[in-house]
Amino acid sequence: MSRIGKAPVTVPNGVTVTLKDDNVISVKGPRGELTRSLPAAMQIAQENGQVTVTRPSDEDQHKALHGLTRTLIANMVEGVTKGFSKNLELVGVGYKAEVRAYGLQLALGYSHPIEYRAPQGIKLTAPAPTQIVVEGANKEVVGQVAAEIRSLRPPEPYKGKGVKYAGEQVRRKAGKAGGK
Repeated sequence: MSRIGKAPVTVPNGVTVTLKDDNVISVKGPRGELTRSLPAAMQIAQENGQVTVTRPSDEDQHKALHGLTRTLIANMVEGVTKGFSKNLELVGVGYKAEVRAYGLQLALGYSHPIEYRAPQGIKLTAPAPTQIVVEGANKEVVGQVAAEIRSLRPPEPYKGKGVKYAGEQVRRKAGKAGGK
């Protein structure tokens, strides 16, 4: 039995979980509503404020989907209660982020400013000109938006300039050896 898969997901007060017959789960809470289609092989049951996932057999495919399905449900419940966030840092002279109505306007050392439009359900903030906070209820979308912003100017290995995750260690390289 999968240690992660057999653990029940506790549904806190204020969160409603709705199961449809074709393994579509909908979770609604204070931070929004998430809907997801889960693997058809897994059996999902809701009772006594808990959601449990069981697998039909011990095949490798079912073992792999067991823990995944349970984790997806747990992430949905956590997303609509607490939410998820990713922090990014801008390193470089003149690199800055400004919040606009559509999302972010970034100055990343190019000849033009970059406009990043936030997808539905994502909140972008810049507490400081060199910091970006990506917040939302869907863990996958928060991670994808953070990765897209980072890909606009990934950190380079010589000076470390670019957009990086908070706490990310940029592997540095030595420059040229210099004169003779």
